[in-house]
Amino acid sequence: MPEFSMNTPRDDPYKTYKFRVMWEGRYVAGMSKVSGLTRTTQVVTHREGGDPSQVHRSPGQTEFGPITLERGVTHDEDFEAWANKVWNRSNAVGNEISLQDFRKDINIEHYNEAGQKVEAYKIFRCWVSAYTALPDLDAGNAVAIQSITLQNEGWERDTRVTEPT
Repeated sequence: MPEFSMNTPRDDPYKTYKFRVMWEGRYVAGMSKVSGLTRTTQVVTHREGGDPSQVHRSPGQTEFGPITLERGVTHDEDFEAWANKVWNRSNAVGNEISLQDFRKDINIEHYNEAGQKVEAYKIFRCWVSAYTALPDLDAGNAVAIQSITLQNEGWERDTRVTEPT
């Protein structure tokens, strides 16, 4: 049986270098890296009182790992503006930031070498828990990268995106 149901001559898995991140209906500029989507379910062990030699396992709480987004430093202030919704030095007592809109749903889209969307994920209720505005500076030959770490409350694959023919 072929590995790819729609594109049977295809042998290779998809590459990681073509992707886009979207929030609030628009693509985020300059994205260079997105960490993987991880989910961990705790294991609950129990045993029956009459059977002390066998432990049973069942699923417990599920946690979704943080997601880190990296991009080259530009004049686009999206990362900073979102991070400032959680904390901002200029806000004095009585003038704090409203936490009504500090969470966002984001979309991550993955493309094949031909630029066709091959998978997409929606990540729910994200908020910025870490922000790197300016990386270590070095006189070497490198791009300045800023990053945000997003806590989230889960993700799901967009099943409307199918394998291109």
